[in-house]
Amino acid sequence: MKLADLAALAGVSTSTVSRALAGHPSVSEATRQRIGELARRHDVRPNQLARSLRLRNTGAIGLVLPLGHARQQHLTDPFFLTLLGFLADLLVERGYDILLSRVIPDDEAWLDRLIDSGRIDGLLLVGQSDQSDVIERAAARYRPLVVWGAGRAGQRQITIGSDNIEGGAIAARHLIARNRKRLMFVGDPLPPEFADRLAGFRGSAAEAGLEVEVLATGMTPDAVHGAFAGRLAGGNVPDGVFAASDIAAMATLRALAEAGLDVPGYTSVIGYDDVTLAAHTSPPLTTIRQDLATGAALMVDRLIRRIAGEEAGSAIVPPELIIRVT
Repeated sequence: MKLADLAALAGVSTSTVSRALAGHPSVSEATRQRIGELARRHDVRPNQLARSLRLRNTGAIGLVLPLGHARQQHLTDPFFLTLLGFLADLLVERGYDILLSRVIPDDEAWLDRLIDSGRIDGLLLVGQSDQSDVIERAAARYRPLVVWGAGRAGQRQITIGSDNIEGGAIAARHLIARNRKRLMFVGDPLPPEFADRLAGFRGSAAEAGLEVEVLATGMTPDAVHGAFAGRLAGGNVPDGVFAASDIAAMATLRALAEAGLDVPGYTSVIGYDDVTLAAHTSPPLTTIRQDLATGAALMVDRLIRRIAGEEAGSAIVPPELIIRVT
């Protein structure tokens, strides 16, 4: 079925159908929903419109942070700011404008609307959140899409990201070498990157005959601080903590300081990312570095090649242990 056929069914013009499927604000919410339902029922996508717009080239790249699992997360997070900064600089150097968006998915069509809007020549997603299935379906039909996130065997999406399993294993080995026995992972264990960090941490701990306690929490500083402070109040304090991110590690350090527990004398804490602030905490934070400059360059390289119709695959950025206190 063509757009014109869908327009006839909906009793509107073809241009209205195109705007509705692209989520344009000029079309009322009721009309967008009605046309969207008809499109899903008849498996219609505005491919002809998108194809013609791509041939004209928009000169813009979408730079999108999807937040399905962590709706309180903000672009001001130091990790996101750093990676987005590297990506923006590289895209501008290539002559592209940037369409920056923080998306809280309200249905499974959010990514299709971005792709089919005709406003971009390609799309960079920073993180997968809980949207891996949505991203995978989009990658099956849309080539200029590159994701910062976790790679999986057989996936269609092109991913660039840290070797999170190895990063978690490095964190465990670091703590175990310092004779830490009561190990804890702090953070959200569900997003793919964090899940891999936990898996690597658990794997190395198991090799040493140790178990890992998981303190599952949202990833905002207040959420981590509240969860960890509550856990400290319960006693049997862990002596080795691996946080899913540096920001989570910093909130953990704050809770330990408030409880009067010495770091690293009583408890060792290790983060992940090596954001700029990590060197300026008290005590300075030992962490697993992700080379975001290299990662950003790989993302832009892969995207430009995919826009040009070339083959370009996923890549892994090796993690590195940065020891600041033992």
